[in-house]
Amino acid sequence: MKRLRGWWLLVALLIALPLLFPGNYYVTVVGASALLHAILAVGLNLLMGYAGQISLGHAAFFGLGAYSSAILTTRYGVNPWLALGAGLVLAGGVAYLIARPVLRLKGHYLAMATLGFGIIVHILLVQTGGLTGGPDGIGGIPTLSLFGWAIDSDARWYGVLAATLLILVLGALNLMDSRSGRALGAIHGAEVAAGMMGIDTAAAKTAVFVLAALTAGLAGSLFAHQQAFVSPDSFNFFVSIELVTMVVLGGIASTWGAILGAVILTFLPELLVVFEDYEVLIFGAILMLIMIFLPQGIVGGLADLWARRQGAAAPTDPPKAGPAPRGLAPASDPVSQDAA
Repeated sequence: MKRLRGWWLLVALLIALPLLFPGNYYVTVVGASALLHAILAVGLNLLMGYAGQISLGHAAFFGLGAYSSAILTTRYGVNPWLALGAGLVLAGGVAYLIARPVLRLKGHYLAMATLGFGIIVHILLVQTGGLTGGPDGIGGIPTLSLFGWAIDSDARWYGVLAATLLILVLGALNLMDSRSGRALGAIHGAEVAAGMMGIDTAAAKTAVFVLAALTAGLAGSLFAHQQAFVSPDSFNFFVSIELVTMVVLGGIASTWGAILGAVILTFLPELLVVFEDYEVLIFGAILMLIMIFLPQGIVGGLADLWARRQGAAAPTDPPKAGPAPRGLAPASDPVSQDAA
């Protein structure tokens, strides 16, 4: 329970907001977008933050999940839940196929490989117009319903996305506290040493890559049914960069940091609209200042500042007595005094 105090606090916060501010635009509409981004960021953080594997093509899996639901429901009349499951299978299957060759690379080579994959998927979404609708996208995507309860309003989508995020966060926290999570941390710290200790590094990296892709595919399917429309612009290179920025800004290797980064990058543009022509300039300046003064991200930086403050406030221990000079016994040793 102590380990999950943050999770319970998140549960209380997500329940309280719509009750305190019913029908509020920033809670139901912008908040739902922030929840969707948080789902994507938490999944990507498993790959980047904990396993240390850079991905600049995460929006591709987001798009695969969305277009699977869109195509199957609008063109073939498949049940939306079955289409959602098919999106997960497609995103996970593609991730598994490319994981082994791609994850052999490291550093900027890995970043370029994942970037290339994301660009390829985006081009396919644009060029295969007969299937994907091309640049115009696909509209008329049916909404989801659960036991006859149609998820057809902003408030209901807020609830669905909040529940999805809570389940995902709980799973992420338990994963990182497990043997598999510690193996991922060891790979991030020193992959060669982790392999020498008996960890199958290739299998572990493949598993977390597929897990992150499944999370993105799930978010994509939910996004398609929420918006009832998808287009390639929602899954381009800049979306991947935005997701990486969320993870780094909030605090890499922190599930709470990923959520915080997603919330900030979703709400900040909305709050800066009042500045009109200077919106982008102010937005960029805020991000620069955060990364300059908190290079470990907001959560990591604040935790470091708190640790320093606690260390400075802690009372210093009195100096310990050093060992007696050689040849002299301590005065409290009677045997040595008699011998003298």
